[in-house]
Amino acid sequence: MTRLVKIALLLLVVASALVLVRSAYDARRLFAEIHKAELEALRLEGEFKRLEAERQAQATSLRVERTAREKLAMRTLNPAITMYVVDPQAGPTAARRPVDAGAPPALGTGAASDVDAAAPGGTR
Repeated sequence: MTRLVKIALLLLVVASALVLVRSAYDARRLFAEIHKAELEALRLEGEFKRLEAERQAQATSLRVERTAREKLAMRTLNPAITMYVVDPQAGPTAARRPVDAGAPPALGTGAASDVDAAAPGGTR
C-alpha cells in the first residue's frame, strides 16, 4: 500500500509541476501580448497627435480662404455684384414696398427657396 501511495504522490507532483510550467508559460505569453498592446497604444497616440497637428495646420483661415478662391472659385462679398431677388409668390405688395436708404430690397417670405434663389447660379 505504501508503494501505491508513493506512486500516487509522484503522479501528483509531476501533474502539479506540469500545471506550474503551463501557468508560467501562459503568464509570459500574456505579458508579451500586454507589452505589444502598450507599444501599439503609444504608436497610435503619436499618430493621433501628428494627425491632430496636421488638421490644425490645414484648418487655418488663410489656407481655407486660399482653397475657397482657387478650387471653389469663390470670392469675397461685394455689394456691386450682390443680386436681390423678390419672390413673385409673395404678392405685389412685397415688390412695391419702399426701400430704406442703404437697405436691400425685401427677399420675399424668407422661405428656403428664396435663399437658394438669391445665391449666384440659383444654388448654394
